Amino acid sequence: MTPIRDIIALVKSTLNLNDYIDTTLAEKSIRSNIYFRGPNAWILVIAMVIASIGLNVNSIPVIIGAMLISPLMGPIFGVGLGLGTNDFELVKASVKNLLIMVSISLIASLLYFLLTPLNLSNPSELLARTNPTIYDVAIALFGGFAGILEQCRKEKGTVFAGVAIATALMPPLCTAGFGLASGNFAYFIGATYLFVINCIFIMLATYISVKYLKFREVDFADELKQKKTRRISTILIILFIVPSIWSAVTFVKQNNFEGNAKLFVDNCKVVGRSILYDYKIDHSNGSVVQLFFSGEQLDDITKADLLQRASTFGIKAEQVSINVHSTVDNTNDIEMIKGIYDKMDAEVEKRNTEITRQQQEIARLQQELAATQRTTLPYTQITREISGIYPMVKSVTIGRGAKVSVDSLHAQPCLSVIVHTTSVLTQEQHIHLNEWLKIRLDDTTVELTQLALPADSVAQ
Repeated sequence: MTPIRDIIALVKSTLNLNDYIDTTLAEKSIRSNIYFRGPNAWILVIAMVIASIGLNVNSIPVIIGAMLISPLMGPIFGVGLGLGTNDFELVKASVKNLLIMVSISLIASLLYFLLTPLNLSNPSELLARTNPTIYDVAIALFGGFAGILEQCRKEKGTVFAGVAIATALMPPLCTAGFGLASGNFAYFIGATYLFVINCIFIMLATYISVKYLKFREVDFADELKQKKTRRISTILIILFIVPSIWSAVTFVKQNNFEGNAKLFVDNCKVVGRSILYDYKIDHSNGSVVQLFFSGEQLDDITKADLLQRASTFGIKAEQVSINVHSTVDNTNDIEMIKGIYDKMDAEVEKRNTEITRQQQEIARLQQELAATQRTTLPYTQITREISGIYPMVKSVTIGRGAKVSVDSLHAQPCLSVIVHTTSVLTQEQHIHLNEWLKIRLDDTTVELTQLALPADSVAQ
């Protein structure tokens, strides 16, 4: 039982927060950062312009830099703190400053996109800020938890920078400003919705953390006022939580539908004498996948089979919209599209062939390298090793060649090793050295020859 208790004690000490947080200091910090006056207002304007430029030119580093500059989190944490401590005055002040923040951000972004001479040819970063997903919800929620824990921590770190980047509050506001400037209200509504979702879940994370960490609640001299304030706070919390749960469930369903729809689309590229050339997923009025075919019109049996195939992927019949582009000469139309697919397949096959050729070339070069390494002999090292084993060896000659039999005139590869000795090697030494050389040089063709040095050369 002792090891289990030790593990439990270790886990408790690791996850313990009480020794590392200061809720009084955190409350003071949050209250001081909810206001947008003076430098904070100008810093927000500058950050919004930088973020708008980043979105304008699709530059992620610039967008990240703007998010690090911007002081957007203060009022959002203030709302969560106020709700958690029953401080309705703090909630009102935070909401007021949050509206000021949003107004400043929208005006700065609107003016930039009205005045900028840069054209937005590929607004991929802007489009990414108009369609909230379940991932945005999760990031906002856990980013809020990280942010409030950083506020409470006695020793501050760099968590706020990561929270600012992860929760990405600025880009949706910039996108909303772009929507107003360009008259694209779909952008404006989508981006505003994403911003509101982020704010709500950060507030919710703050509220939960404030309750869990037991921040000091506001004391009221008037008991009736205290009850009224708590009642209002409870109503506001319900108003936050219910839409949050609804949004989270909706996003999960949409995410699952998109995954199933993509699998379904991949399974029906060709239906009858028609080819699927495009599809769209629409969540504006329930989740629907729109299929666009080119070729002959689909008969009722083919459509029923297609809808039955969709049901195997969890997609209902009313969630499938079939659109067929039929031409007079539909045979040529089909042949043209098939030709496109054939060309794509040919390109893939060509790339695969090239990859195979390159792999074969790499294998050939590796073999040549290995052969070269085998032919490059460590002459000096071998001589040292041989003389260390047999001191009578004074010099070694190593060379590659061929051994030719006089009778057959058949040439065989041979690695010739000649040792010059001061005294004759015994037969056992000769065999041992010959076998050692085969292993050491990794060559079974080694032929060892011994030459005795003349007496005068030994004397010298």
